[in-house]
Amino acid sequence: MFSVTYKVVTCNYRTNKMGVPAHLIKTEIRRHRIQVFSSNYAFYGDMSRRVMTNLEAMAPRVDIYSIDEAFLDLTGIERVVSFEAFGRQVKDAVYRNVGLPVCVGIAPTRTLAKLANYAAKKYPATGGVVDLTDPARQRRLMARVPIEEAWGVGRKLSAKLQAMGITTALQLADTDLVTLRKRFSVVLERTARELNGISCLVWEDAPAPKKQIMCSRSFGQPIRTLPDLEAAVAQYATRATEKLRKGQQYAGELMVFIRTNPFRPGEPQYSRSTSVRLVNPTQDSRVIVQKTLTQLRSIYRSGYDYAKAGVMLSELVDATGLQEDLFESATTDNVDSGKSERLMTVMDEINRRSRATVFMARAAGPAAHTMRRGYLSPAYTTDWNALPGVR
Repeated sequence: MFSVTYKVVTCNYRTNKMGVPAHLIKTEIRRHRIQVFSSNYAFYGDMSRRVMTNLEAMAPRVDIYSIDEAFLDLTGIERVVSFEAFGRQVKDAVYRNVGLPVCVGIAPTRTLAKLANYAAKKYPATGGVVDLTDPARQRRLMARVPIEEAWGVGRKLSAKLQAMGITTALQLADTDLVTLRKRFSVVLERTARELNGISCLVWEDAPAPKKQIMCSRSFGQPIRTLPDLEAAVAQYATRATEKLRKGQQYAGELMVFIRTNPFRPGEPQYSRSTSVRLVNPTQDSRVIVQKTLTQLRSIYRSGYDYAKAGVMLSELVDATGLQEDLFESATTDNVDSGKSERLMTVMDEINRRSRATVFMARAAGPAAHTMRRGYLSPAYTTDWNALPGVR
């Protein structure tokens, strides 16, 4: 197994936790001259696609785990080249073709490959590549890795394990499997087996169907009025439904949430969410936006400065899982499925050529909900207008 990760930007501060809002560390930003960049999702997605394309050209099977990580199947590669040499070939190819540094971890199982990748990032002497196929080397590394760094062991679980005296990945690997299953779960037992070189995780030749689709953003400035909230939520519902159609799925339930800014405790706080099941699973933006706005109106309360809202689609099924309602003609959200599919196909095709050319009317509100991205880097790879010019 082969794990590749990369980061566009990484910054670790010993005095602050990951995810701390920038305005809370302004003094440190100025003192250390830290470069701050706003979220640029189009750029991240484009660079991720470029990295994955390079990986797919170098291995017969690639399982894309996340936007910045993938697993490669290297079965038989050792007959041609050593694992470490191949890892360096991958690292060099991605940097040469995409311009991003990557770290490579190689091991018999995914959990061990993640540990190898952890070592490749943590120890500069490795040059960003760690071959962990040797059992003796596996145990030496596991003895140095804190239990919370083992894949699948979160903060709460690591605290329970530490209370039992299990503080390293090696101690977890050496713990009785029956005990782990009884006191915790089969998931932790599988983690221990993987740490011992026994593969327990199924290889995904194709990404598993999504179980939920979430679209949410923090607003660029506080929103007080219902019409402004409706514009934001309608836009999020539209975007979530586009992702739904891209995966050829239908949603059977939707959830809407709104909240104020928890980092301003001196201000009045309010947070609510609500959900509704759809009579007929749908991928029609009109139906989902209508239902979303109905739910939003039921939880909106005036007098608050709202900082964030979001829409989540769940109970996702593909076309084979659709079940027509016996009393379909009596439902208020009934649409002609044939016409709906054709209309949504046309909308998606137009928007692929020119982003957001066609959208739900309610989403055309003021730009108050737009994210505040004053430090946005240029989108050279995804926007023609952002390309540098020569005069």
